[in-house]
Amino acid sequence: MITTGIFWLTTLGLQKFTSKETPMPAIDMPDREKFMIIEVWKQTDFLCKCYILSALMDDLYNVYSAMTTSKELWDALEKKYKTKDACLKKFVIAKFLDYKMVDSKTVGSQVHELQLILYYLIAEDMIVNEAFQVSAMIKKLSPSWNDFKNYLKHKRKEIKLKDLLIRLKIEEDNKNSEKKSRKSSTIIGVHIVEEALPKKKRERSPTGRS
Repeated sequence: MITTGIFWLTTLGLQKFTSKETPMPAIDMPDREKFMIIEVWKQTDFLCKCYILSALMDDLYNVYSAMTTSKELWDALEKKYKTKDACLKKFVIAKFLDYKMVDSKTVGSQVHELQLILYYLIAEDMIVNEAFQVSAMIKKLSPSWNDFKNYLKHKRKEIKLKDLLIRLKIEEDNKNSEKKSRKSSTIIGVHIVEEALPKKKRERSPTGRS
């Protein structure tokens, strides 16, 4: 919550109000200018506080709406939720480290799951660049993909994430086609054997009858 909230307030240009007190104008500044600086700060600070409160559930809104400034409100929320954020970060990291692809599910669906975990890592301020994402996806492919993994490892040119996703889709389609072809060949082979058996029986029979 805290990390996501900071990002949201930063995009709105309001993040500084969660960490700074009302500015104190220079002593030699004209009173009118002092008044304007303080009033503008207070109005924008009030707007920031309203944005934060609008993101809270009704029961939390009732608890925290009494806070007078954005900083006071944010300090109270940070004290309550920072520990939870730390636990969430550890949970996401552990989930990423433990994640392994299996053959019982499509690679496409598992790539989507892994991308979601990587998204949460990024949301928790972890540095996850494109090269890391590519290496992670290749590393976590199941053992049945070892030939493909070795092929990618020996490529000199660094592969982009979007290109990897395309290659994985093509390779999975090829694997599925090979499975269907082998299954079809097996069925044809069984039929040939079944058709040949009665003929052999007739050849063995003295009367030529089965």
